Amino acid sequence: MSRDRLHRLLLALAFVIAAAPVRSAASDVVARPSSSPTATPPTLQALDCKDLGAAAVRDVLALAPAPRVILIAGSLPAVTMEPLARFLVAMGYPDARLRAPGDGARSQSGYQDSLRLAGIVAWHYEHDGMAPLLIGHSRGGMVVVRTLHELAGAFQDAVPVWDPVRDEPLDRTTVVDPYTHAERPVVGLRVEYAAAIATGRLPRLLLGQWTMLRRLHVIPDTVREFTAFTIPGDWIAGDVFDREGYRAAGTAHVRNVELPAGTSHIGAVDVDPLAEDPAMREWIDAYRPDRPAAWPHGDTTNLLQAADIWYGVKSAWCRAAQAHAALKAPS
Repeated sequence: MSRDRLHRLLLALAFVIAAAPVRSAASDVVARPSSSPTATPPTLQALDCKDLGAAAVRDVLALAPAPRVILIAGSLPAVTMEPLARFLVAMGYPDARLRAPGDGARSQSGYQDSLRLAGIVAWHYEHDGMAPLLIGHSRGGMVVVRTLHELAGAFQDAVPVWDPVRDEPLDRTTVVDPYTHAERPVVGLRVEYAAAIATGRLPRLLLGQWTMLRRLHVIPDTVREFTAFTIPGDWIAGDVFDREGYRAAGTAHVRNVELPAGTSHIGAVDVDPLAEDPAMREWIDAYRPDRPAAWPHGDTTNLLQAADIWYGVKSAWCRAAQAHAALKAPS
């Protein structure tokens, strides 16, 4: 073979190799170029945030920015929000957006200061262009509601911004609004979605949380969508004696969801196995609060709260991503 012919053959071989898809030796899957979220604004804006199937989450929302989700546990250290975090990740939520910027934890203590949490909400709003979503279990649900009242100025006129990376307050009570570019107070900021799971008045009374007794069931305008999950006969939450539902103080959209009798107060957030069951996952993906569906066959333990929380989270993600895309769009 002549040198010229050999040279042409090697060039052709190099071209074929360069054009072939690159595969991972570990997983043998086609490797795609890594990139930051790139959902196109027209595709994202076309989504109906109240009716999002699995394909919309996978093909559109997964390519868009997502708000931080802050999961707050109850009183018992052994009962964390990790099962709910695993469920959300399995359903398609970005794992990184469930982790605290400082220590990377996905479950946060229910003993934290609500003033601190309100300041963290403000920090994320300023840095991310979207406020975090707040979900609490038992005592953690009380912290969520109290944080909403902190943002409403119920306890003090000004709330300091809190840096979650350094875990310290900043010397200011205002943020630069990413949408208006104007300075504004932390008080009055609104989160898209918040939820309280198995949170009642009796522990507030027994634990001396007097300031929350009259405020617990009244949701201020510092949240757009709020859902309260209650368990009939839940003596830990005190719902045996107190069946008063949660209500809006003004414009917040508040829903009360009664879970099936016999739901465990302590185990109410153990939802991660549901995402691995094809029948349960299909039902969860199709769930809408205003569109009742036949109960699926199989183990439906904790199915209702899993489906409703996923609906609330992905709907809020959609709204936040649409607003963020409009923020970043060229004028």
